[in-house]
Amino acid sequence: MRADCVVQSIRGIHPIGDRRLTGMNSNAPLKQIVGGAIVDSLSYPTRLLVARRSAPELLAGMWEFPGGKVEPGESCSDALRRELLEELGVSVTLGSELEGPLAQGWPLADGAAMRVWPAEIVQGEPAPLEDHDELLWFGRDSLSELLALPWIPVDLPIVRALIPALGWDTVGGPGTARG
Repeated sequence: MRADCVVQSIRGIHPIGDRRLTGMNSNAPLKQIVGGAIVDSLSYPTRLLVARRSAPELLAGMWEFPGGKVEPGESCSDALRRELLEELGVSVTLGSELEGPLAQGWPLADGAAMRVWPAEIVQGEPAPLEDHDELLWFGRDSLSELLALPWIPVDLPIVRALIPALGWDTVGGPGTARG
C-alpha cells in the first residue's frame, strides 16, 4: 500500500516517487491527478458509476472516472473527496487504492499520473454538476457495454484493471447499462 501523497508546490518536489515517466518531459513537475471508481458498496460492489466529460472540447463525449488535480498542500485522498463533492455533489468513503504501474499511479498524457480509489457514496445523490454531462451506473453483468464506451484512451487500462479488482468477471455477459 502506498502512502498518501501531498503536493508540496506546483514547481516543488513531488514526494510520492520518481517523476520521470517514459515519453514525458522529466524537467517538468508531474501533475498528480486522482480519480474515484464509485461503486454501490465497497464490501460487495455490484454497480460502478462512470462519467461522460463535457469539457475540454478534446475530451468532450468521452468517459472517465470523476476526479481531478491535487492542489498544493492537499493529500490525494482529501483531493479526491473534494473533487467528487464539487463534480458530483457526493461525499464518499474510500476503499483500497487500485495501484497503477508507477509510484504515481497510472500514466496520463501531458506529464500527469492518476491514482484511483474505489469509493462508496455516504451522502448525496450523484449528479453531473461540473465537467460532466451524463452519469451511468453499470452492473457486473454489463461489462461488455462498459468496455464499449468511448473511454478517454489513457483511462481504458484502468478500467480493465478495475474489473478483476472488484471481483467481477473479465468478460461481460448479458445486461444493459443502468442510469
